Amino acid sequence: MPQVKIIAKNFMDMVASLPAIKLDMLYRNQFICEAILRSLPPLAKKYVLQMLYIDAPITSKSLQEWVLADGSSKHKVAIDRLIQLRVFEVIDRKKETAYKLNPTFQTSLRQHLIYGGILPREPMPPDVIARLPTSEELDAYALEKWECFLLQLISSGQAEKSSSFSSSMMRIFQRGLLRQREKEAPRLTESGFQFLLMDTNAQLWYVIREYISNSEEQGVDQADLIAFLLELSFHTTGEAYNLDTLTDDQTAMIKDLADLGLVKLQKGRKESWFIPTKLATNLSVSLADTTSRKQGFVVVETNFRMYAYSSSRLHCEILRLFSRVEYQLPNLIVCAITKESLYNAFDNGITADQIVTFLQQNAHPRVAEKVPSVPENVTDQIRLWESDLKRVEMTPAHFYDEFPSRDVFEAASDFARMHSGLLWEDAKKMRMVVRAEIHMLMREHLRSQNK
Repeated sequence: MPQVKIIAKNFMDMVASLPAIKLDMLYRNQFICEAILRSLPPLAKKYVLQMLYIDAPITSKSLQEWVLADGSSKHKVAIDRLIQLRVFEVIDRKKETAYKLNPTFQTSLRQHLIYGGILPREPMPPDVIARLPTSEELDAYALEKWECFLLQLISSGQAEKSSSFSSSMMRIFQRGLLRQREKEAPRLTESGFQFLLMDTNAQLWYVIREYISNSEEQGVDQADLIAFLLELSFHTTGEAYNLDTLTDDQTAMIKDLADLGLVKLQKGRKESWFIPTKLATNLSVSLADTTSRKQGFVVVETNFRMYAYSSSRLHCEILRLFSRVEYQLPNLIVCAITKESLYNAFDNGITADQIVTFLQQNAHPRVAEKVPSVPENVTDQIRLWESDLKRVEMTPAHFYDEFPSRDVFEAASDFARMHSGLLWEDAKKMRMVVRAEIHMLMREHLRSQNK
């Protein structure tokens, strides 16, 4: 996955960032506790399950005895994660530190293990609802909605169907991905171009994170929104759930999530329902999980020609970001990676490493097994063309000459050097260049010398 500054982290990092009071409120929900348990490192899971029925604090020394000698680094990671999520409460004693499970978390998880979890809503009976979409139809629907979302991001006029994204979704676009000046159409920002080259899982997390961050402006509590989204991940893909079982805030959320393809909305004669797709039921899966990664479609040749076996308009537009599309057949897009197309990508803020990573992640199965999956001469040349743009570094500066005496010149040179602002000097002709940041200081210094 491209390492860009806007990559969203997983749900558990968002949960960990919540205040302690809101975390304790979340832990009253048994499904939240199960989702937290699933997300923990293996050693942290072991600690939670072993301490689930222990009410007394466990000393740090005792916990370390549960680990083999070579597991100290994993032990530290597990403890840090449990403390971040407030699953562990730290008790400082005079002699040594001790840990105990968060009482709210501990009670909820115990009840969940003993009695099992019951969602606040059950699937609707088959005789009430119309024909449900098959698994393949639901996957196709989710893909179509997500591609429409990304096409809307690339250009509002390129989406094949008229877009009707809610104001909440449009605000997410405006938060860093798009910029708009007066009397101009919206344009992608540098982060927006980077976003398009991220894999679907990372893109989804970015949008969800921004949606949660934006929720306070809509009068929706972040903890309630996170709880509902995590709860949604425990619903069954393809089953219908009655919209009447949702609160007003949850109904508004469901409509926003339908824009992204996380759920499909359907309406009957009397009742309406939503159907979760795989995007929704995978929400509690970590970003590191690559089991659901889609099959690649790109073949890159040593002559810089690129063949994309796809009929997707979105794939074509993404490839156009860094290559020249030469022609498009019903199931094939033929492109060429050129110096000009890459320079255009670099100008838009896309880096060589992001392009190379995108090509490697989306390599066609026929070449994905090869090492390397993208020819080395192509990846090397992409990086070389990027380095060409970095040979000259522009630094705002000011040029000084015509000093009245050598003493004044040398004093000014020493002053600029002392403030780390001297870029160049010619002692023979008494000329110098200093950074723009110290220009005002230099002027004051020279005025004091003339008095």
